[in-house]
Amino acid sequence: MGEVTVRAQDMNHLLADSTDPYGAPYQRAYAELARTHRSRPVAEIVPLLRAAADRALLGFTSADLAEQAQAISTGSPYQLRVRVAR
Repeated sequence: MGEVTVRAQDMNHLLADSTDPYGAPYQRAYAELARTHRSRPVAEIVPLLRAAADRALLGFTSADLAEQAQAISTGSPYQLRVRVAR
């Protein structure tokens, strides 16, 4: 299980907001990769997650991204803890 810390004003970069046409919500990108990349190699998924995280301005570690990619590859649930910095 990974953990990321984001500023309150940057939560929209992490969570999908159907009313916001701008930004790069990571949740939406993760869900799309989970739908399209199940059973794909972890090494193929990690760079895609890194690109989505970079677009969303999220500082996931390499270990976090590898855990997420493993979950996508195997179809396992992944739980992310989000800490909001003040």
